[in-house]
Amino acid sequence: MSTSSGTPESWITSFCALLGHEYFAEVSEDFIEDDFNLTGLQNQVPMYKEALEMILDVEPEDEDEEEDEEDRDEEEEDEDDDDAVMRGENGERLTGSYRRASERQQLRIANDIRVIESSAELLYGLIHQRYITSRPGMQQMGEKYGLQHFGSCPRVFCNGARVVPVGCSDSPGQETVKLFCPSCLDIYTPPNSRFQSVDGAFFGTTFGYLFFMTFPEYELASKGDPLNLASTNPVYNPNPEPGATKSRSSSLTSTPVPTCSPTAETIAPPPPLPPQPAVINGIPTHNLAPGLGPGKIHESRIYGFRVAERAKTGPRMKWLRDKPADINELDESVRYHEQYGGDPEGEVFSGDGANGTGHFEQLSRRKKAPVRRRRKVLPEGTTNRPQGDVG
Repeated sequence: MSTSSGTPESWITSFCALLGHEYFAEVSEDFIEDDFNLTGLQNQVPMYKEALEMILDVEPEDEDEEEDEEDRDEEEEDEDDDDAVMRGENGERLTGSYRRASERQQLRIANDIRVIESSAELLYGLIHQRYITSRPGMQQMGEKYGLQHFGSCPRVFCNGARVVPVGCSDSPGQETVKLFCPSCLDIYTPPNSRFQSVDGAFFGTTFGYLFFMTFPEYELASKGDPLNLASTNPVYNPNPEPGATKSRSSSLTSTPVPTCSPTAETIAPPPPLPPQPAVINGIPTHNLAPGLGPGKIHESRIYGFRVAERAKTGPRMKWLRDKPADINELDESVRYHEQYGGDPEGEVFSGDGANGTGHFEQLSRRKKAPVRRRRKVLPEGTTNRPQGDVG
């Protein structure tokens, strides 16, 4: 395969250009040639050496040429035997079809090439799993994410959030590739069937979370209202008109429909929330699962009336889409210090923690291991005595 300029196309470029391989990044040859990055892959890939040579477009070594010469000599001997007339025990001529040695050699070579090609695809996929967690791999996948090469979340309340490919297992042959949405923290099957043949282990279980920790500046929620959700759900309407009535026929809204009775008791407003942090657990607060929480959970309705939770068709597993209104409840640092004691700002106190053990106090009381000094062996006739002592 060659490009329009006439230069031959590399194996890596042609592999990533195949239909269904749009999620793959082109691994640099410098990364593949580093033996440290390939540690442990020899035991997982059959014909590892030949597969690596195919990926790097390396010509076979001289040892293979010597083996080919030996095979040619064996072919010539077999052809001489085949030229002779085949006769039975009584000398009669035997008729029948038999393959010449050259045909058998061609079949063997063709079978070997198929095995090497499949091994090369497996090896490149496992290398790709490690490459996309490195700095250059993250940069390359970040460009694809910015151009929305991986698609968007099919969930309505995610408002077209961009997704990234992930795997449910790091071992090949377990699951196909999935799409992880950072807005609802859920995974989905790719909508196009051409991705069903891509192994999920080629992306691994680490990439999705590490990617958004590496690039916290990415905006997960789409700006504006591209799906026109404000017309059906007041949560998405930033400037509601005064006196506007809420739709009772929408199946998307999860806001209670107010009663029109003048004698209905007014519901007390919820207490005000404490100050919300700008960053929590190393993630900007506005990027922490923006597709979850109150007002963004689907509720089944029939003619505007909610379906009872006890009904067979009622809501199920709402906790998957739940998020506390007060983001401070998700602060892992505060929860840790509440359990083991200490101050989230870094000051350590000696009080007992939630488990009653004073975790930090125990750490400070640990005794250091005594330092043992090696005993010096003095030559014969000398004594271990200070020079100033005179006996």
